[in-house]
Amino acid sequence: MDKTLNLEGNIVTVRPDVPIDTLQKLPNFVGISEQTAGAQGISMNVVIIPAGGRAVPHYHEGFETAIYLLKGDVQTFYGENLKESTINKQGDFIYIPAGVPHMPVNLSQTEEAIAIVARNDANEQESVRPYSASNVNRL
Repeated sequence: MDKTLNLEGNIVTVRPDVPIDTLQKLPNFVGISEQTAGAQGISMNVVIIPAGGRAVPHYHEGFETAIYLLKGDVQTFYGENLKESTINKQGDFIYIPAGVPHMPVNLSQTEEAIAIVARNDANEQESVRPYSASNVNRL
């Protein structure tokens, strides 16, 4: 990863070149975080959902999530036992409140979905918690 350190309030540039492993089990290119840029209250990443892929059901304890879907069609199951769902398309902005269980699923079997994800958590993987839903295998 190519980065410029944040010393004394300087602007930081981060160019992630490899994805990290995440608790959500999706390729994640960490852009801005406490570790990469010295951020105090925000993180921003590029997340890729492979063709036909899905995240592990999870929630973010105490932190909100904002998403911009750059490419693809994604169905996100959410709420208690992931009973609710919404379908988002390229160009949609998506907001997930703190603590809401969710599981995004790429609806394409041939194309990856790509999203920019921001969270008010500078150490963005620290707040991720797995979520067990009784019906997850049927989704």
